[in-house]
Formats: sequence, C-alpha cells, structure tokens
Amino acid sequence: MRYLFRPPATDGAGLLSLPFHLPLEQWDPELLLEVPQRGISRHVVRFTAQGGHVYALKEISEPLARHEYALLGQFEEEGLPSVSVLGICVDRPEGQDAVLVTRYLEYSMSYRYLFSRTSAEHSAEQLLDTMVVLLVRLHLAGVFWGDCSLSNTLFRLDAGAFTAYLVDAETSERHPQLSPGQRRYDVDLARERVGAELLDLQCGDLLPSHVDPIEVADSLPVRYEALWEEVTREEVFALAEQRQRVAARLQRLNDLGFDVGEIELVTDPEGGARLRVETRVSEPGQNRRELFRLTGLEVQERQARRLLNDLRAYRATLEQKLGTPVPETVAGYRWLAEAYQPVVDAIPPDLAGRLAPAEVFHEILEHRWFLSEKAGHDVGTTRAARSYFDTVLPRTPKELTTPSAIVGGRD
Repeated sequence: MRYLFRPPATDGAGLLSLPFHLPLEQWDPELLLEVPQRGISRHVVRFTAQGGHVYALKEISEPLARHEYALLGQFEEEGLPSVSVLGICVDRPEGQDAVLVTRYLEYSMSYRYLFSRTSAEHSAEQLLDTMVVLLVRLHLAGVFWGDCSLSNTLFRLDAGAFTAYLVDAETSERHPQLSPGQRRYDVDLARERVGAELLDLQCGDLLPSHVDPIEVADSLPVRYEALWEEVTREEVFALAEQRQRVAARLQRLNDLGFDVGEIELVTDPEGGARLRVETRVSEPGQNRRELFRLTGLEVQERQARRLLNDLRAYRATLEQKLGTPVPETVAGYRWLAEAYQPVVDAIPPDLAGRLAPAEVFHEILEHRWFLSEKAGHDVGTTRAARSYFDTVLPRTPKELTTPSAIVGGRD
C-alpha cells in the first residue's frame, strides 16, 4: 500500500496504524465514530479519531480519489468553501478501491439533517439560498461541480445564519472560466438532485409538511440567477454619482458575503462611468482577519462581525470608565480575557460541543438583548449566560455535539 498526505503531514501520522488493508466495512467498530448529523453517500464512508481530531474516510476508485485529492487541495489553498483534504491510500490489497481522507468539518451539519428537522428557525428558503451562494462561489472560480446535492453539502451555523461547504468533488471539473451553458447545466443538475432528495425526505416523513419539494427545487435556478446577476453585473452611472454608487455596490457585495478584488472604473467623454467589480470567490475574511489580529480567535465571518461589535462596545465602556483612550490591541486582549473567555469556560461540560464557542457567545448576546428588553434594563452578560445555559442551550439536540468534543470527553 502507498500513502500520500498533504503537508504538513504530521496529522496523517496517527492514521498509518489503521487497518487500511481491510475494506472499511470490515473495520472494528471500536476504531470508528458515529456522526448523526452526516449526510448519505453512494460510497462507503467511515469516521475515525486520532490525536483528538476527527477524519472522514471514503472508499473510491483510485483515479477519482486522485482527482478529488488534487481539487480539494486547490480549493483549500484558494480559500474556497470546501472540506479540507488530508491524504489518500492507494494500492490496497486485492484491488480494493483507494481511501480518500478528509478532515471532519467541525460543527457542521448535512443539508439532509437540517431539512429533516422541524425547526421554525431555519427555513427551506434560507438553506436553499445558502446552497446557491456556494454554487455561485464555485462558478466564479471556474468550478463545475457536477453533483450539487443535499448530501454533498455541509453547513455550519454562523451567527444565526449558515455557511455552506462542498463535500464531494469527485465529479468536479476546473476551468479558467465557466460558460453560461456550463453554469446552467450545473444549476439544472442541482435542481434535479435537490428535488429528488426532498421527495425522498417527504416519503420518509422527514420533511416539514409545509415544504413543497418541487416548488423549493424549482426556485433554485431563479435564486441562482438573481445572485449571479447581483455579483457580476456591470453598473453605468453619471460621474457625479461615482462616490456613492461605488460605495453602495461594494457594501452590497459585502452584505451578500463576498469579498471584492479589483475595481475597474471606465469613464466616457459624456460624463458617464461604467463600474466593473471583480468579486472574489474565497470566503469573506475582513472581519475574521481583524478579530484574529486583535484576539487570536479564529471564527467564521458573521461570527467575527458580531464579536467585533461587542469588542468595540467593550472598548468604549472601558475608555469611559478609565477616562483615557485604550489602544485597540489592549482592548482586544482585555475583552478576550474578561468578556469572551469567561463565558466559554462557563459552558456546562454536558453541553460542550453542541455549538461552536463563538456561536454560543453570539447567542448569549442575543439572549442578553431579549432579557434586557423584558426587564427594561441591561441584565449583563453574566446573568444572560446563566439563563442561556439553563434554558436555551439544553434545547440544542444532543446529536449535534461535534465529534471532537465527544472524543475529548472520552480521553
């Protein structure tokens, strides 16, 4: 057998002792983890933990494994929203398929799992819009997915919203740029697969009764075209409107969750201007980078925006209390130590891992606002956290606990 791991390959070292000479279906259950929030797969997929990290193992033919290994590596380097690939095992005994190894996407849920839960908080429309954002990102990068489906998409909560990630790239193709025909074909494939899987959920009584599978699936191309037009259209306006129109366009793209690259502004002798904006395809990162610079925390973009707002409010309060300006780096250090970390440390052990720490902090801030409105005064973060841990977090399904937290609890 031969193993190939992406650098740094230290993560893969602990996996070398696993029985790759056996089919995954024959592995000892003691080596594996059950992941309730996973999706379904046409291949044999198993999960295992090594060194406190969780990995997904998928049996697949060697040519497809190598293809997917290379593409996922490219996607990760470019910041495209996809799972992170670790390595492959090939030349297994008796002509067995190769095994592709990816890192488990912590705090993620399958589209299928989310649709099968009767939650009023996350509608079918919201989830479909998130899937459409993923498709647009991939198409902007010249990626033809070829198998966009509920089961091949993972979602993570991001300050009450969702961020979508590609899971399966075995049928994907990379091009310098996709033609309109390629994009339409990919979208049509997505519509068919989404409709079929929703009908499957409906037949199993796993879909909320108010969700019409065909109606939801048929709305996907409409949502896609609206978003594609929004992020790629060229604007024409008078030079006198230049400043506000450019600012408004950039803000709109940021609000949609896209970063902006190069801006091209072409003027004409008649006093008009044409604006063309290069929309970046990687995950937006302005707030994430700023929060990491000030605190060292690595979170998602919407979470970072929410936490930065709290940090700035904390800094303003600190300056008022001290009567002197406080450097942002000092404020970031103190906010982390005095506001954020005490809340994270207070999460009850039996509830740890159900939501990402940054998502818990975001929800506590929301809970604080609700309690303060009800009380007519600010109740403070400490009281809000106690109430949240007693009344809200326990309602989060236990099966949502991220696998690494389960593994950590066993150690």
